[in-house]
Amino acid sequence: MGLRFIFMLTRNDKTVEEAERHLETALAAGVHHIGFKDVGLPFKRLKKLNAAIKAGGATSYLEVVSLDRDSEVTSARAAVEIGVDILLGGTNVDAVLPVLQGTGILYFPFPGRIEGHPSVLTGSIDEVVDSAIDLASRDGVHGLDLLAYRSSENVTGLMAAVCTAVDKPVIMAGSIGSREQIRIARRSGAAGFTIGTAALDGEYPADGPALEMQLRSIQRDVAGVNQHLSPNAPKNLDRAFASFTETWSPRIAGQVNNMMVKLAKFEGEFVWHHHETEDELFLVHKGRLLMKFRDRDEIIEQGEFIIVPHGVEHCPVALDGICEVLLMEPATTVNTGNADDARKVTDLKRV
Repeated sequence: MGLRFIFMLTRNDKTVEEAERHLETALAAGVHHIGFKDVGLPFKRLKKLNAAIKAGGATSYLEVVSLDRDSEVTSARAAVEIGVDILLGGTNVDAVLPVLQGTGILYFPFPGRIEGHPSVLTGSIDEVVDSAIDLASRDGVHGLDLLAYRSSENVTGLMAAVCTAVDKPVIMAGSIGSREQIRIARRSGAAGFTIGTAALDGEYPADGPALEMQLRSIQRDVAGVNQHLSPNAPKNLDRAFASFTETWSPRIAGQVNNMMVKLAKFEGEFVWHHHETEDELFLVHKGRLLMKFRDRDEIIEQGEFIIVPHGVEHCPVALDGICEVLLMEPATTVNTGNADDARKVTDLKRV
């Protein structure tokens, strides 16, 4: 799984007044992980907000701001009643775990000492790591919420040290606002990160300050950091077929997992053959194709396709001159199959 982007409907550790409107923008942009704080809006609105997040197909997160034990327990109980998927933050783990037991809510508390409002992470890297190890060892703790960018320590070293020390996912929270910071979080081994204020205030590097532009820029950067950007552009079949003249010499046009997309021009009759393990799909782009089988002949017209299962002897024949065919077959497929024929091609060119 790649690095996960969690959009927080928050500013200065409070859920913003315009949370519902921003949620609509986030869902329309395809954001799949959305969170809010336990303060800033009335409880009923938080509950409706959570329901709207989940109705939109996203995972919901509640991040606890409370630092004292009683307030944190109250927040945990609120998380249960609201019905969030994941509870982030908080430091009073022993008091919260019994509240969450049996609820199905995943729990990611803060490692280290948390102070102030907005919250900051205090203590040395070693101290935070020791806290992380202790928390991660607890049953019921599913991961950690690390306020890395709110620490005065070396942030890169802190994130790497915590991720190395524990075998549970670590989410980086607090004041992330650039592609470089996202890249560093990914390189450290983080499972995810949160961004709220930077996007809401239009401060993330993007084409504009509008929230939609901010979110799309973050998503693009996350996809790039995760190496999930596609290098593929549309291919025009007419132009691709026009780029070569050889017949019975397939060209590689693309690949889908282990399946090759090939383009070939057929002329006249090929050789009887079969493939031991590979199925083949023949889709006629232009012309007419006759597929001979031992028990019958099939004519495939333009815009039609036929699948030839492995082990079945067949002999393609181009009718009415040149026939342009798109093939889908495993990468191991040789055009002549088991036959010994001069038209065998093993080093395929690309188009």
